[in-house]
Amino acid sequence: MATMPAMPNSGQSKAVQPDATAHAWFATQPGRAVLDSEAEMIEHALGERPAQPWLWLAPASSADQDAKPVSRGRGLRLTSDGPEWRGAVRCGLPLPIASESFGTVVLQHVIRPGAASELLLDECARILSPSGVLWLFALNPLAPYRWRWRHSGVKASEPLTWRRRLRTAGLAPAPISQGIGPRWSVATDSGTQDGPGLRAAYALRADKRTIPLTPIRNRGLRLEGVSTA
Repeated sequence: MATMPAMPNSGQSKAVQPDATAHAWFATQPGRAVLDSEAEMIEHALGERPAQPWLWLAPASSADQDAKPVSRGRGLRLTSDGPEWRGAVRCGLPLPIASESFGTVVLQHVIRPGAASELLLDECARILSPSGVLWLFALNPLAPYRWRWRHSGVKASEPLTWRRRLRTAGLAPAPISQGIGPRWSVATDSGTQDGPGLRAAYALRADKRTIPLTPIRNRGLRLEGVSTA
């Protein structure tokens, strides 16, 4: 996939920087158990549309994991690294990606409620092709497992919060999320259930429709803060 030439961006707003402190929890044994539980589901999501490229944004702590899903067709996997995303390209927000060029986007624990989430969701909606799919993975604030990320800086929100934000970005979220991951014990559990229940995490699917459910914020494409890895 072609990349853009390097352009300095020393003035990038801190409001849109990935939260490196919170992401560090995913490098711990409890955090890795959550990521490992999601691997099979992510692999399936990235393989749903083999004719179209995908974008997968993941915590920096997942960089040394088995990258089996990367073999699924053409795609771009980026990990959070302080103020930047790193991988085949190094960039900030807005993403240096053409509009409507990706069939699938996976956001794996890289987004939290706030101004930064609005910009990232807007960008994901912009780069998705018509009928494209976004998968959002988030931690479940009602899970007993929440005690394992206590005081780590990790924030969790219920699916209802993300459905509202996804609709605002012009996407159509599914009415039911899929609970995944361990309940209390630090162990991989890739089984899923309807609704988050007591699972450590959940996945929420959202589709990009030709006619969005709500007006979409203006998302002009700007290319900035990009360099090759």
